[in-house]
Amino acid sequence: MPDRILRYRRVLRPSHQQEGNSEKREGDRRMFVKIFTDGSARGNPDGPGGYGTVLQYVDPKGMLHEREYSQGYRKTTNNRMELMAAIVGLEALNRPCEVELYSDSQYLINAFNQHWIENWQKKGWKRGKNEPVKNIDLWKRLLAAKAPHSVRFIWVKGHDGHPENERCDRLATAAADGDGKIEDVVLM
Repeated sequence: MPDRILRYRRVLRPSHQQEGNSEKREGDRRMFVKIFTDGSARGNPDGPGGYGTVLQYVDPKGMLHEREYSQGYRKTTNNRMELMAAIVGLEALNRPCEVELYSDSQYLINAFNQHWIENWQKKGWKRGKNEPVKNIDLWKRLLAAKAPHSVRFIWVKGHDGHPENERCDRLATAAADGDGKIEDVVLM
């Protein structure tokens, strides 16, 4: 996925691989990364939409490294963009990490924290009244992206002044409103 803004490429590279430093970090612990996400859709459903994702990592020297990702789509839904924001953040990680993933989407957060996704899988991707789960393609992609990591899902109230959530919202809405939108292809 194309990223619109990229800062500090080292953000997700282990410190023992940088500048010829070959010694392993103490205990070779997993890197701790924060991922902030938001999705947006204009005319939901089936209007233009976008996602915004911010990754943050503080290296052992205390330096903050960040990456920002965003992409717009011609025709999509808000829930698909919320899922894409999380997927892109997790797929950007190039080694297993400890992750805190922040989102204002209860759809995303509750799927994991309330164990909805486990129940959907047990029921053959069916929910409630034997209806198919929506966005199965993205849920499966998210599960694959999440698999190598230890992820804690944290809900934040949207549009309530949380700095990183507001930043992701700006990225998502700019992508939804901007040029360079792509097709949202649903894979089954």
